[in-house]
Amino acid sequence: MGANLCYIENRIKSVYFDKTMPITLTIVEDLDEVRDGLKNFLALSPDFKVLDTFKSAEEALGAIPRLQPDIVIMDINLPGMNGIECIAHLKEKSSRTQFMMFTVYENDEKVFEALKAGASGYLLKNTGLIQIIESLKELYQGGSPMSSNIARKLVSSFQQKETVPTNNLSLSSRENEILQFLARGLLYKEIADELAISTGTVRQHIHKIYEKLHVQNRTEAINKAFGKH
Repeated sequence: MGANLCYIENRIKSVYFDKTMPITLTIVEDLDEVRDGLKNFLALSPDFKVLDTFKSAEEALGAIPRLQPDIVIMDINLPGMNGIECIAHLKEKSSRTQFMMFTVYENDEKVFEALKAGASGYLLKNTGLIQIIESLKELYQGGSPMSSNIARKLVSSFQQKETVPTNNLSLSSRENEILQFLARGLLYKEIADELAISTGTVRQHIHKIYEKLHVQNRTEAINKAFGKH
């Protein structure tokens, strides 16, 4: 157990991140083992600081506007008000905060409700620990990280059988290639590894993609490229 913890801690520290101050987070999760486990795991990384944790949406609504964390990790199935409703209320009071869904739900309805309410990331609870770290950092840097099967669901929902994605949207071949990786749910680092380029270069390409498509995030880019124009 000690050896495994040491390995995970070294892997976390190896995920490079150029930020002087830690990313501040709060966690909203009613299951003690999940909430405490996630808090303890994130504490292994010097890039994060967990400001507080909450067992219910009602507790979170009273404290998060005061704390103003960079990121809120939010479960959907909470006692009382659910996590999606909680985000919709918090977006009005914490406009700079990014919201990451962390849930077991992967049906289309829940995904779209969460994104519509204001979530910018969507991870399933079976996501690997290192990928959680990378996804939170990507979210902070303006990305919209999602579990790969969630991203595929978005593409399936938007895509028309006769549509050839992005061919008429003035993207370069490399930008089209990166957009395909985004649609598959890959993180910036994973795209960089696939293309043998730096994460910074991937981020520059994605910024240009968003500019050309006139969108703000991954979800909107997938919608614009694969959905109805």
